[in-house]
Amino acid sequence: MSEFRIHHDVNELLSLLRVHGGEGAEVYIELLQKNRTPYVTTNVSAHSAKVKIAEFSRTPEDFLKKYDELKSKNTRHLDSLVYLLSKLTEDKETLHYLQQNAKERAELAANAATSSSTNFSIPSSTSKMSLQELEELRKQLGSVTANSSAQQPLELTRKMLRDKQNKKNSGQPIPVFPSWVYERPALIGDFLIGTSLSTDTTVPIGSLPLASQESMIVEDLLYVLIGVDGRYITAQPLVGRQNRAFSLDPNLDLSIKELVTRILPVAASYSAVTRFIEEKSSFEYGQVNHALAAAMRTLIKEYMILITQLEHLQRQGLLSLQKLWFYIQPTMRTLEILASLATSVDKGECMGGSTLSLLHDKTFNYTGDSQAQELCLYLTKAASVPYFEILEKWIYRGIINDPYSEFMVEEHELQKEKIQEDYNDKYWDQRYTVVQQQIPSFLQKMADKILSTGKYLNVVRECGRDVTCPVAKEVIYTLKERAYVEQIEKAYNYASKVLLDFLMEEKELVAHLSRSIKHYFLMDQGDFFVHFMDLTEEELKKPVDDIITTRLEALLELALRMSTANTDPFKDDLKIDLMPHDLITQLLRVLAIETKQEKAIISAEPTELTLSGLEAFSFDYIVKWPLSLIINRKALTRYQMLFRHMFYCKHVERQLCNVWISNKTAKQFSLHSAKWFAGAFTLRQRMLNFVQNIQYYMMFEVMEPTWHILEKNLKLASNIDDVLSHHTSFLDNCLKDCMLTNPELLKIFSKLMSVCVMFTNCMQRFTQSMKLDSEMERLTLEHGTMQGPPTEEERAEEAAKKKLTNKLLAEHADNLHLTSGFEATINKFDSNFSTHLLDLLDKLSVYSTNDCEHSMLNIIYRLDFNGFYTERLEHMSAERSQKVPPLLPRL
Repeated sequence: MSEFRIHHDVNELLSLLRVHGGEGAEVYIELLQKNRTPYVTTNVSAHSAKVKIAEFSRTPEDFLKKYDELKSKNTRHLDSLVYLLSKLTEDKETLHYLQQNAKERAELAANAATSSSTNFSIPSSTSKMSLQELEELRKQLGSVTANSSAQQPLELTRKMLRDKQNKKNSGQPIPVFPSWVYERPALIGDFLIGTSLSTDTTVPIGSLPLASQESMIVEDLLYVLIGVDGRYITAQPLVGRQNRAFSLDPNLDLSIKELVTRILPVAASYSAVTRFIEEKSSFEYGQVNHALAAAMRTLIKEYMILITQLEHLQRQGLLSLQKLWFYIQPTMRTLEILASLATSVDKGECMGGSTLSLLHDKTFNYTGDSQAQELCLYLTKAASVPYFEILEKWIYRGIINDPYSEFMVEEHELQKEKIQEDYNDKYWDQRYTVVQQQIPSFLQKMADKILSTGKYLNVVRECGRDVTCPVAKEVIYTLKERAYVEQIEKAYNYASKVLLDFLMEEKELVAHLSRSIKHYFLMDQGDFFVHFMDLTEEELKKPVDDIITTRLEALLELALRMSTANTDPFKDDLKIDLMPHDLITQLLRVLAIETKQEKAIISAEPTELTLSGLEAFSFDYIVKWPLSLIINRKALTRYQMLFRHMFYCKHVERQLCNVWISNKTAKQFSLHSAKWFAGAFTLRQRMLNFVQNIQYYMMFEVMEPTWHILEKNLKLASNIDDVLSHHTSFLDNCLKDCMLTNPELLKIFSKLMSVCVMFTNCMQRFTQSMKLDSEMERLTLEHGTMQGPPTEEERAEEAAKKKLTNKLLAEHADNLHLTSGFEATINKFDSNFSTHLLDLLDKLSVYSTNDCEHSMLNIIYRLDFNGFYTERLEHMSAERSQKVPPLLPRL
């Protein structure tokens, strides 16, 4: 995980927990970076964690009840969540934060409720209700509640699912059954409560002989077993989704009642399965549930055939209650399993992949019961057919056809053009995402490969090429996972190879990176940059508002054509970009993306200092699809930060070299006050040594080795995700080792650069005021004429003039030094530069020691190659620990 990602996740977690104040996110970021482990624990034991939370909870019964409820719904990652909660119970500081924030939220909610509450008054009534009227009212309200609880949620659920699916498939609305299907309950095949199908008068069964009672009850049971009320056995109204209950005539003989009670669970199971079949046959519940309902309907047809045969026996007088019990027993187990599955699917509100997970788990739970397992296997195979059809189209062609939102991969409407525009665009990560609750448990291990396989093929299809996996084969559900795992592996390998070959060979990804990106953004093309900076030096010195972009573009074109960069086939993709912020502001804006500080930084007032062209200048690069997946705006922004960092260093080096050229001219004159001028020469050399060593470190100790690692990894990459990972890792390492991910180090470095630039400006102004260059040109004597070499007299005259010139210029420089306080200015520059440089070396020493950033030690070794700063650094370290008095500066 990169430092940018850790920064974002920590800020997001703090905002979700509403933890304000404290030491901020930096402390947690540092802690996480120090304690990262190379492995992730995925399987945890929830039993001890559950016991620990139950002991910690004030109401352990409620917690255990809720846990069992979620477990019955097959909730994903429940054990991992319980394990995490058990760890939180041990952290007193976190608990304190959570309790404090919960208290604040409760107070805010109470205040809001108080402010928005409405007072209702109950009108006084002069009349009183009798007990009988009150009981009747209670019964009416109970029946209304029962009806509404049985019907209203189903209607609301269907409407919610329909709206969700129509929103996803706006061009093609989901079909629906006509309203009369739901308005005619007789079509369901379940019990009709509150209606009497028979007009015959019911004879009191208690007055009949035992044989007649048995005959009447057998007839009633045959009706009840197919969802129709009998004369002496009637179904009770349902409340919610509870199991069907029945009432028996109290006058029935006890021996018969006992046997009837054993048979009635079959009718209850039939009722649950019938209601499930009718409900899940609706379009809104998706193809998987529809296929499951269809498979159950097939089994119910066989059950109905059995009941028909029993009715035939009953009409012939050959069916007794004992025989009915004998014939119905084999079916009882089947209907019980079907009812159990129907209830579990309803409780968990399962659709698509979650339904298949439940069926798969049930199938494995019945290991040892071959009949039950075979039944569940039949249902799982039938229900998985539409799901696997979607899966096959995805892994073989890269197409998603999922109108009912059942598949594990979800498509989002994103535009690939934004990859080049938006830094935070997440096309590759968010165009297609995995929906955890829709992953069948038997495909959990392959979920990432399934997602990647379709994404790879989809990218190639987006480029106008139709691809179909040549090893495409029908995927069939089986308890032996290896069968479809092998198919997914083959499809994945094919998709990886197709996209990788497409990017590497046809779209020349490596050529773009090595021949353009590296040459321009990482300043690998030396002659081009010398030529370009010579051409644009005067233009870039202007304020950014005064720069003419078209002129810069023309100069860039000229530099490209007149250097070895002219052989680059992609040079026309390089563009000029004048950034609205300096490098530090750009870095802070990137670090603040998706955090609480983002709005504050984006809306902050721009700096009052006008940016120069050098501070705002950067390159940009035009990348077309599908290369923009790799070289996207996020990657280009990181390249730009590296380029701006090195480009400004190169500019400071050129300025210091120009000062060196001017100083060469000044050295020809014997100045009386050479001591103070020598101090300026020494400071300039120290600055030049610092800038050149920093550049060497970044280019040859950071970027070049890291680039070779990237090239090696790209050759070994087997898929586009590996390419993305290696490329992102390369940029992250470069940014980190070049001090660009640490604002504190970057600010110190920027101060050093500013001191160097101000020093060069001061020296150039001083040199111009002395007019050494013009005097040198004016007083330079020719060593010969057209008539021959100079004579002795001419040589003596030239030497006298040179001596007089040196004397006059020395006196002029000494007077200028006395009047302008030049020596004090140079000493101030020296003091500032030394202070900032020591601060930088000290911080680098701390980071390299505490954070194990050993590469940063190379900067210290280079800048302190002769031990000049060692004594001061050691004293600063001792001063921090013992608070000794500061060391006096050297003379």
